[in-house]
Amino acid sequence: MRLTTKGRFAVTAMIDLAMRHGEGPVTLAGISDRQRISLSYLEQLFGKLRRYGLVESVRGPGGGYCLARELAGISVADIIQAVDEPIDATKCGGLGNCHDDLPCMTHELWTNLNVKIFDYLQSVSLAHLVASQHGGKHSAHLDHRFKHGGAAISA
Repeated sequence: MRLTTKGRFAVTAMIDLAMRHGEGPVTLAGISDRQRISLSYLEQLFGKLRRYGLVESVRGPGGGYCLARELAGISVADIIQAVDEPIDATKCGGLGNCHDDLPCMTHELWTNLNVKIFDYLQSVSLAHLVASQHGGKHSAHLDHRFKHGGAAISA
């Protein structure tokens, strides 16, 4: 699996937004300044996140973006899917046609890895990520999952 800048920036921006949850709308300019992500790139990402129902926009003075769901109800997998980031370790995009229109010898291995990665990303919520930013107990939970069979993704 290759997680591109699009997925990384979307997750980072959503953590920034989540850390300000309940304080009113957050501007993309503020996220851009804090996270050093291009404002125009954030505008593209937040358009997709809004269409996917993860954020809501507030227009006018004092406007910006708010989460459309509770922190615990938004997973990393939701964010990555919203910005059209594929979670796929197969060579063929999961179609099984990577070797002369047949599955390659390792197709099932990579397909199973996709499932593990998706399950792991689905299990990590924005609430957990915000807690880990505040030194919460979830960072120990992530270490436990890694040591005991949870999927790990290199950063």
